Amino acid sequence: MKLIIDSANVDKIKEYLEYLPIDGVTTNPSILKAEGKIEFINHMKEIRHIIGIDKSLHVQTISDTAEGMVRDAHDILESIDDQVYVKIPTSKEGLKAIKQLKAESVNITATAIYSTMQGLLATEMGADYLAPYINRMQNLDTDPFLVVNQLARNIEQTNSSTRILGASYKNVSQVIDSLMAGATHVTVGSDVLDKFLDNANIAKAVADFGQDWNTIHERFSIK
Repeated sequence: MKLIIDSANVDKIKEYLEYLPIDGVTTNPSILKAEGKIEFINHMKEIRHIIGIDKSLHVQTISDTAEGMVRDAHDILESIDDQVYVKIPTSKEGLKAIKQLKAESVNITATAIYSTMQGLLATEMGADYLAPYINRMQNLDTDPFLVVNQLARNIEQTNSSTRILGASYKNVSQVIDSLMAGATHVTVGSDVLDKFLDNANIAKAVADFGQDWNTIHERFSIK
């Protein structure tokens, strides 16, 4: 599992880096809004400094036209760094932008994927990541795990380098199911990340081990 943080909260990002196998960070305007009135470019640079250049940073465009998305992408790459994965929605205009930007060798994460066909088209365009919206598809009575599995099979059959980055999660089971269906990466927000190890039985086991050790050695340390 390649785990990417879906957050722009620098304190949370620092915390997760201490105990989770983090592979990068994704952001979008809705996530950034939760952080209040921040200065976008400086905030993104701070996140890049925290995670380093070896981890992926995914930043969303805001325009709804291909021309505007390309312009947004250039602004992002010039203002932050040229290793950023630019997030482009997989619409007709988005596919136009992806085609142009991939011709420029820009890193692309194709987002807002609600169907297998969207993912197939973005894969053919050379997108580096596909971001199927798991919970949102479920809410629309679409089987997101079938979509992920079909995309994974196509990637394998065509020997594509595109990776599936599952997104839009509301519980841990959705994360696990998408990975079992063929996603190689998942981007998960704090509300779900904090539940990864939220199990009272874990805390009890740790406490029991310590108490049993103390019963034998009359101390809570090895030496």
